[in-house]
Amino acid sequence: QVQLVESGGGLVQAGGSLSVSCQFSGRTFTNYAMGWFRQAPDKEREFVAAINWNGALTYYADSVKGRFTISRDNAKNTVDLQMNSLKPEDTAVYYCARGNPFWTGANHYRADEYDYWGQGTQVTVSS
Repeated sequence: QVQLVESGGGLVQAGGSLSVSCQFSGRTFTNYAMGWFRQAPDKEREFVAAINWNGALTYYADSVKGRFTISRDNAKNTVDLQMNSLKPEDTAVYYCARGNPFWTGANHYRADEYDYWGQGTQVTVSS
């Protein structure tokens, strides 16, 4: 059974940094791409970043490009999201997700490209 558990959320001032992490358990971690999505109150869930199985390819939403960095450690079964220069509009619940077996990268921003999701961790950026 696949489980994804996020950690590391919290409260930070605008301009600050925060890192969130996702621990994967269950099937072989290295077989799958991973992604981060977020959902702010009264908004739809949106894509943030994704990384392919070996970390060679990364993808970012335009809104976070240059500020956020996704990485993975296949030895530890973790995927991290380092967030710098945070803005109040980054406030959301952040979810990690596993790419489905057909994930190719072309549609990395689509939620239906991911089949398992964590419970989410709250990130709040104060102005």
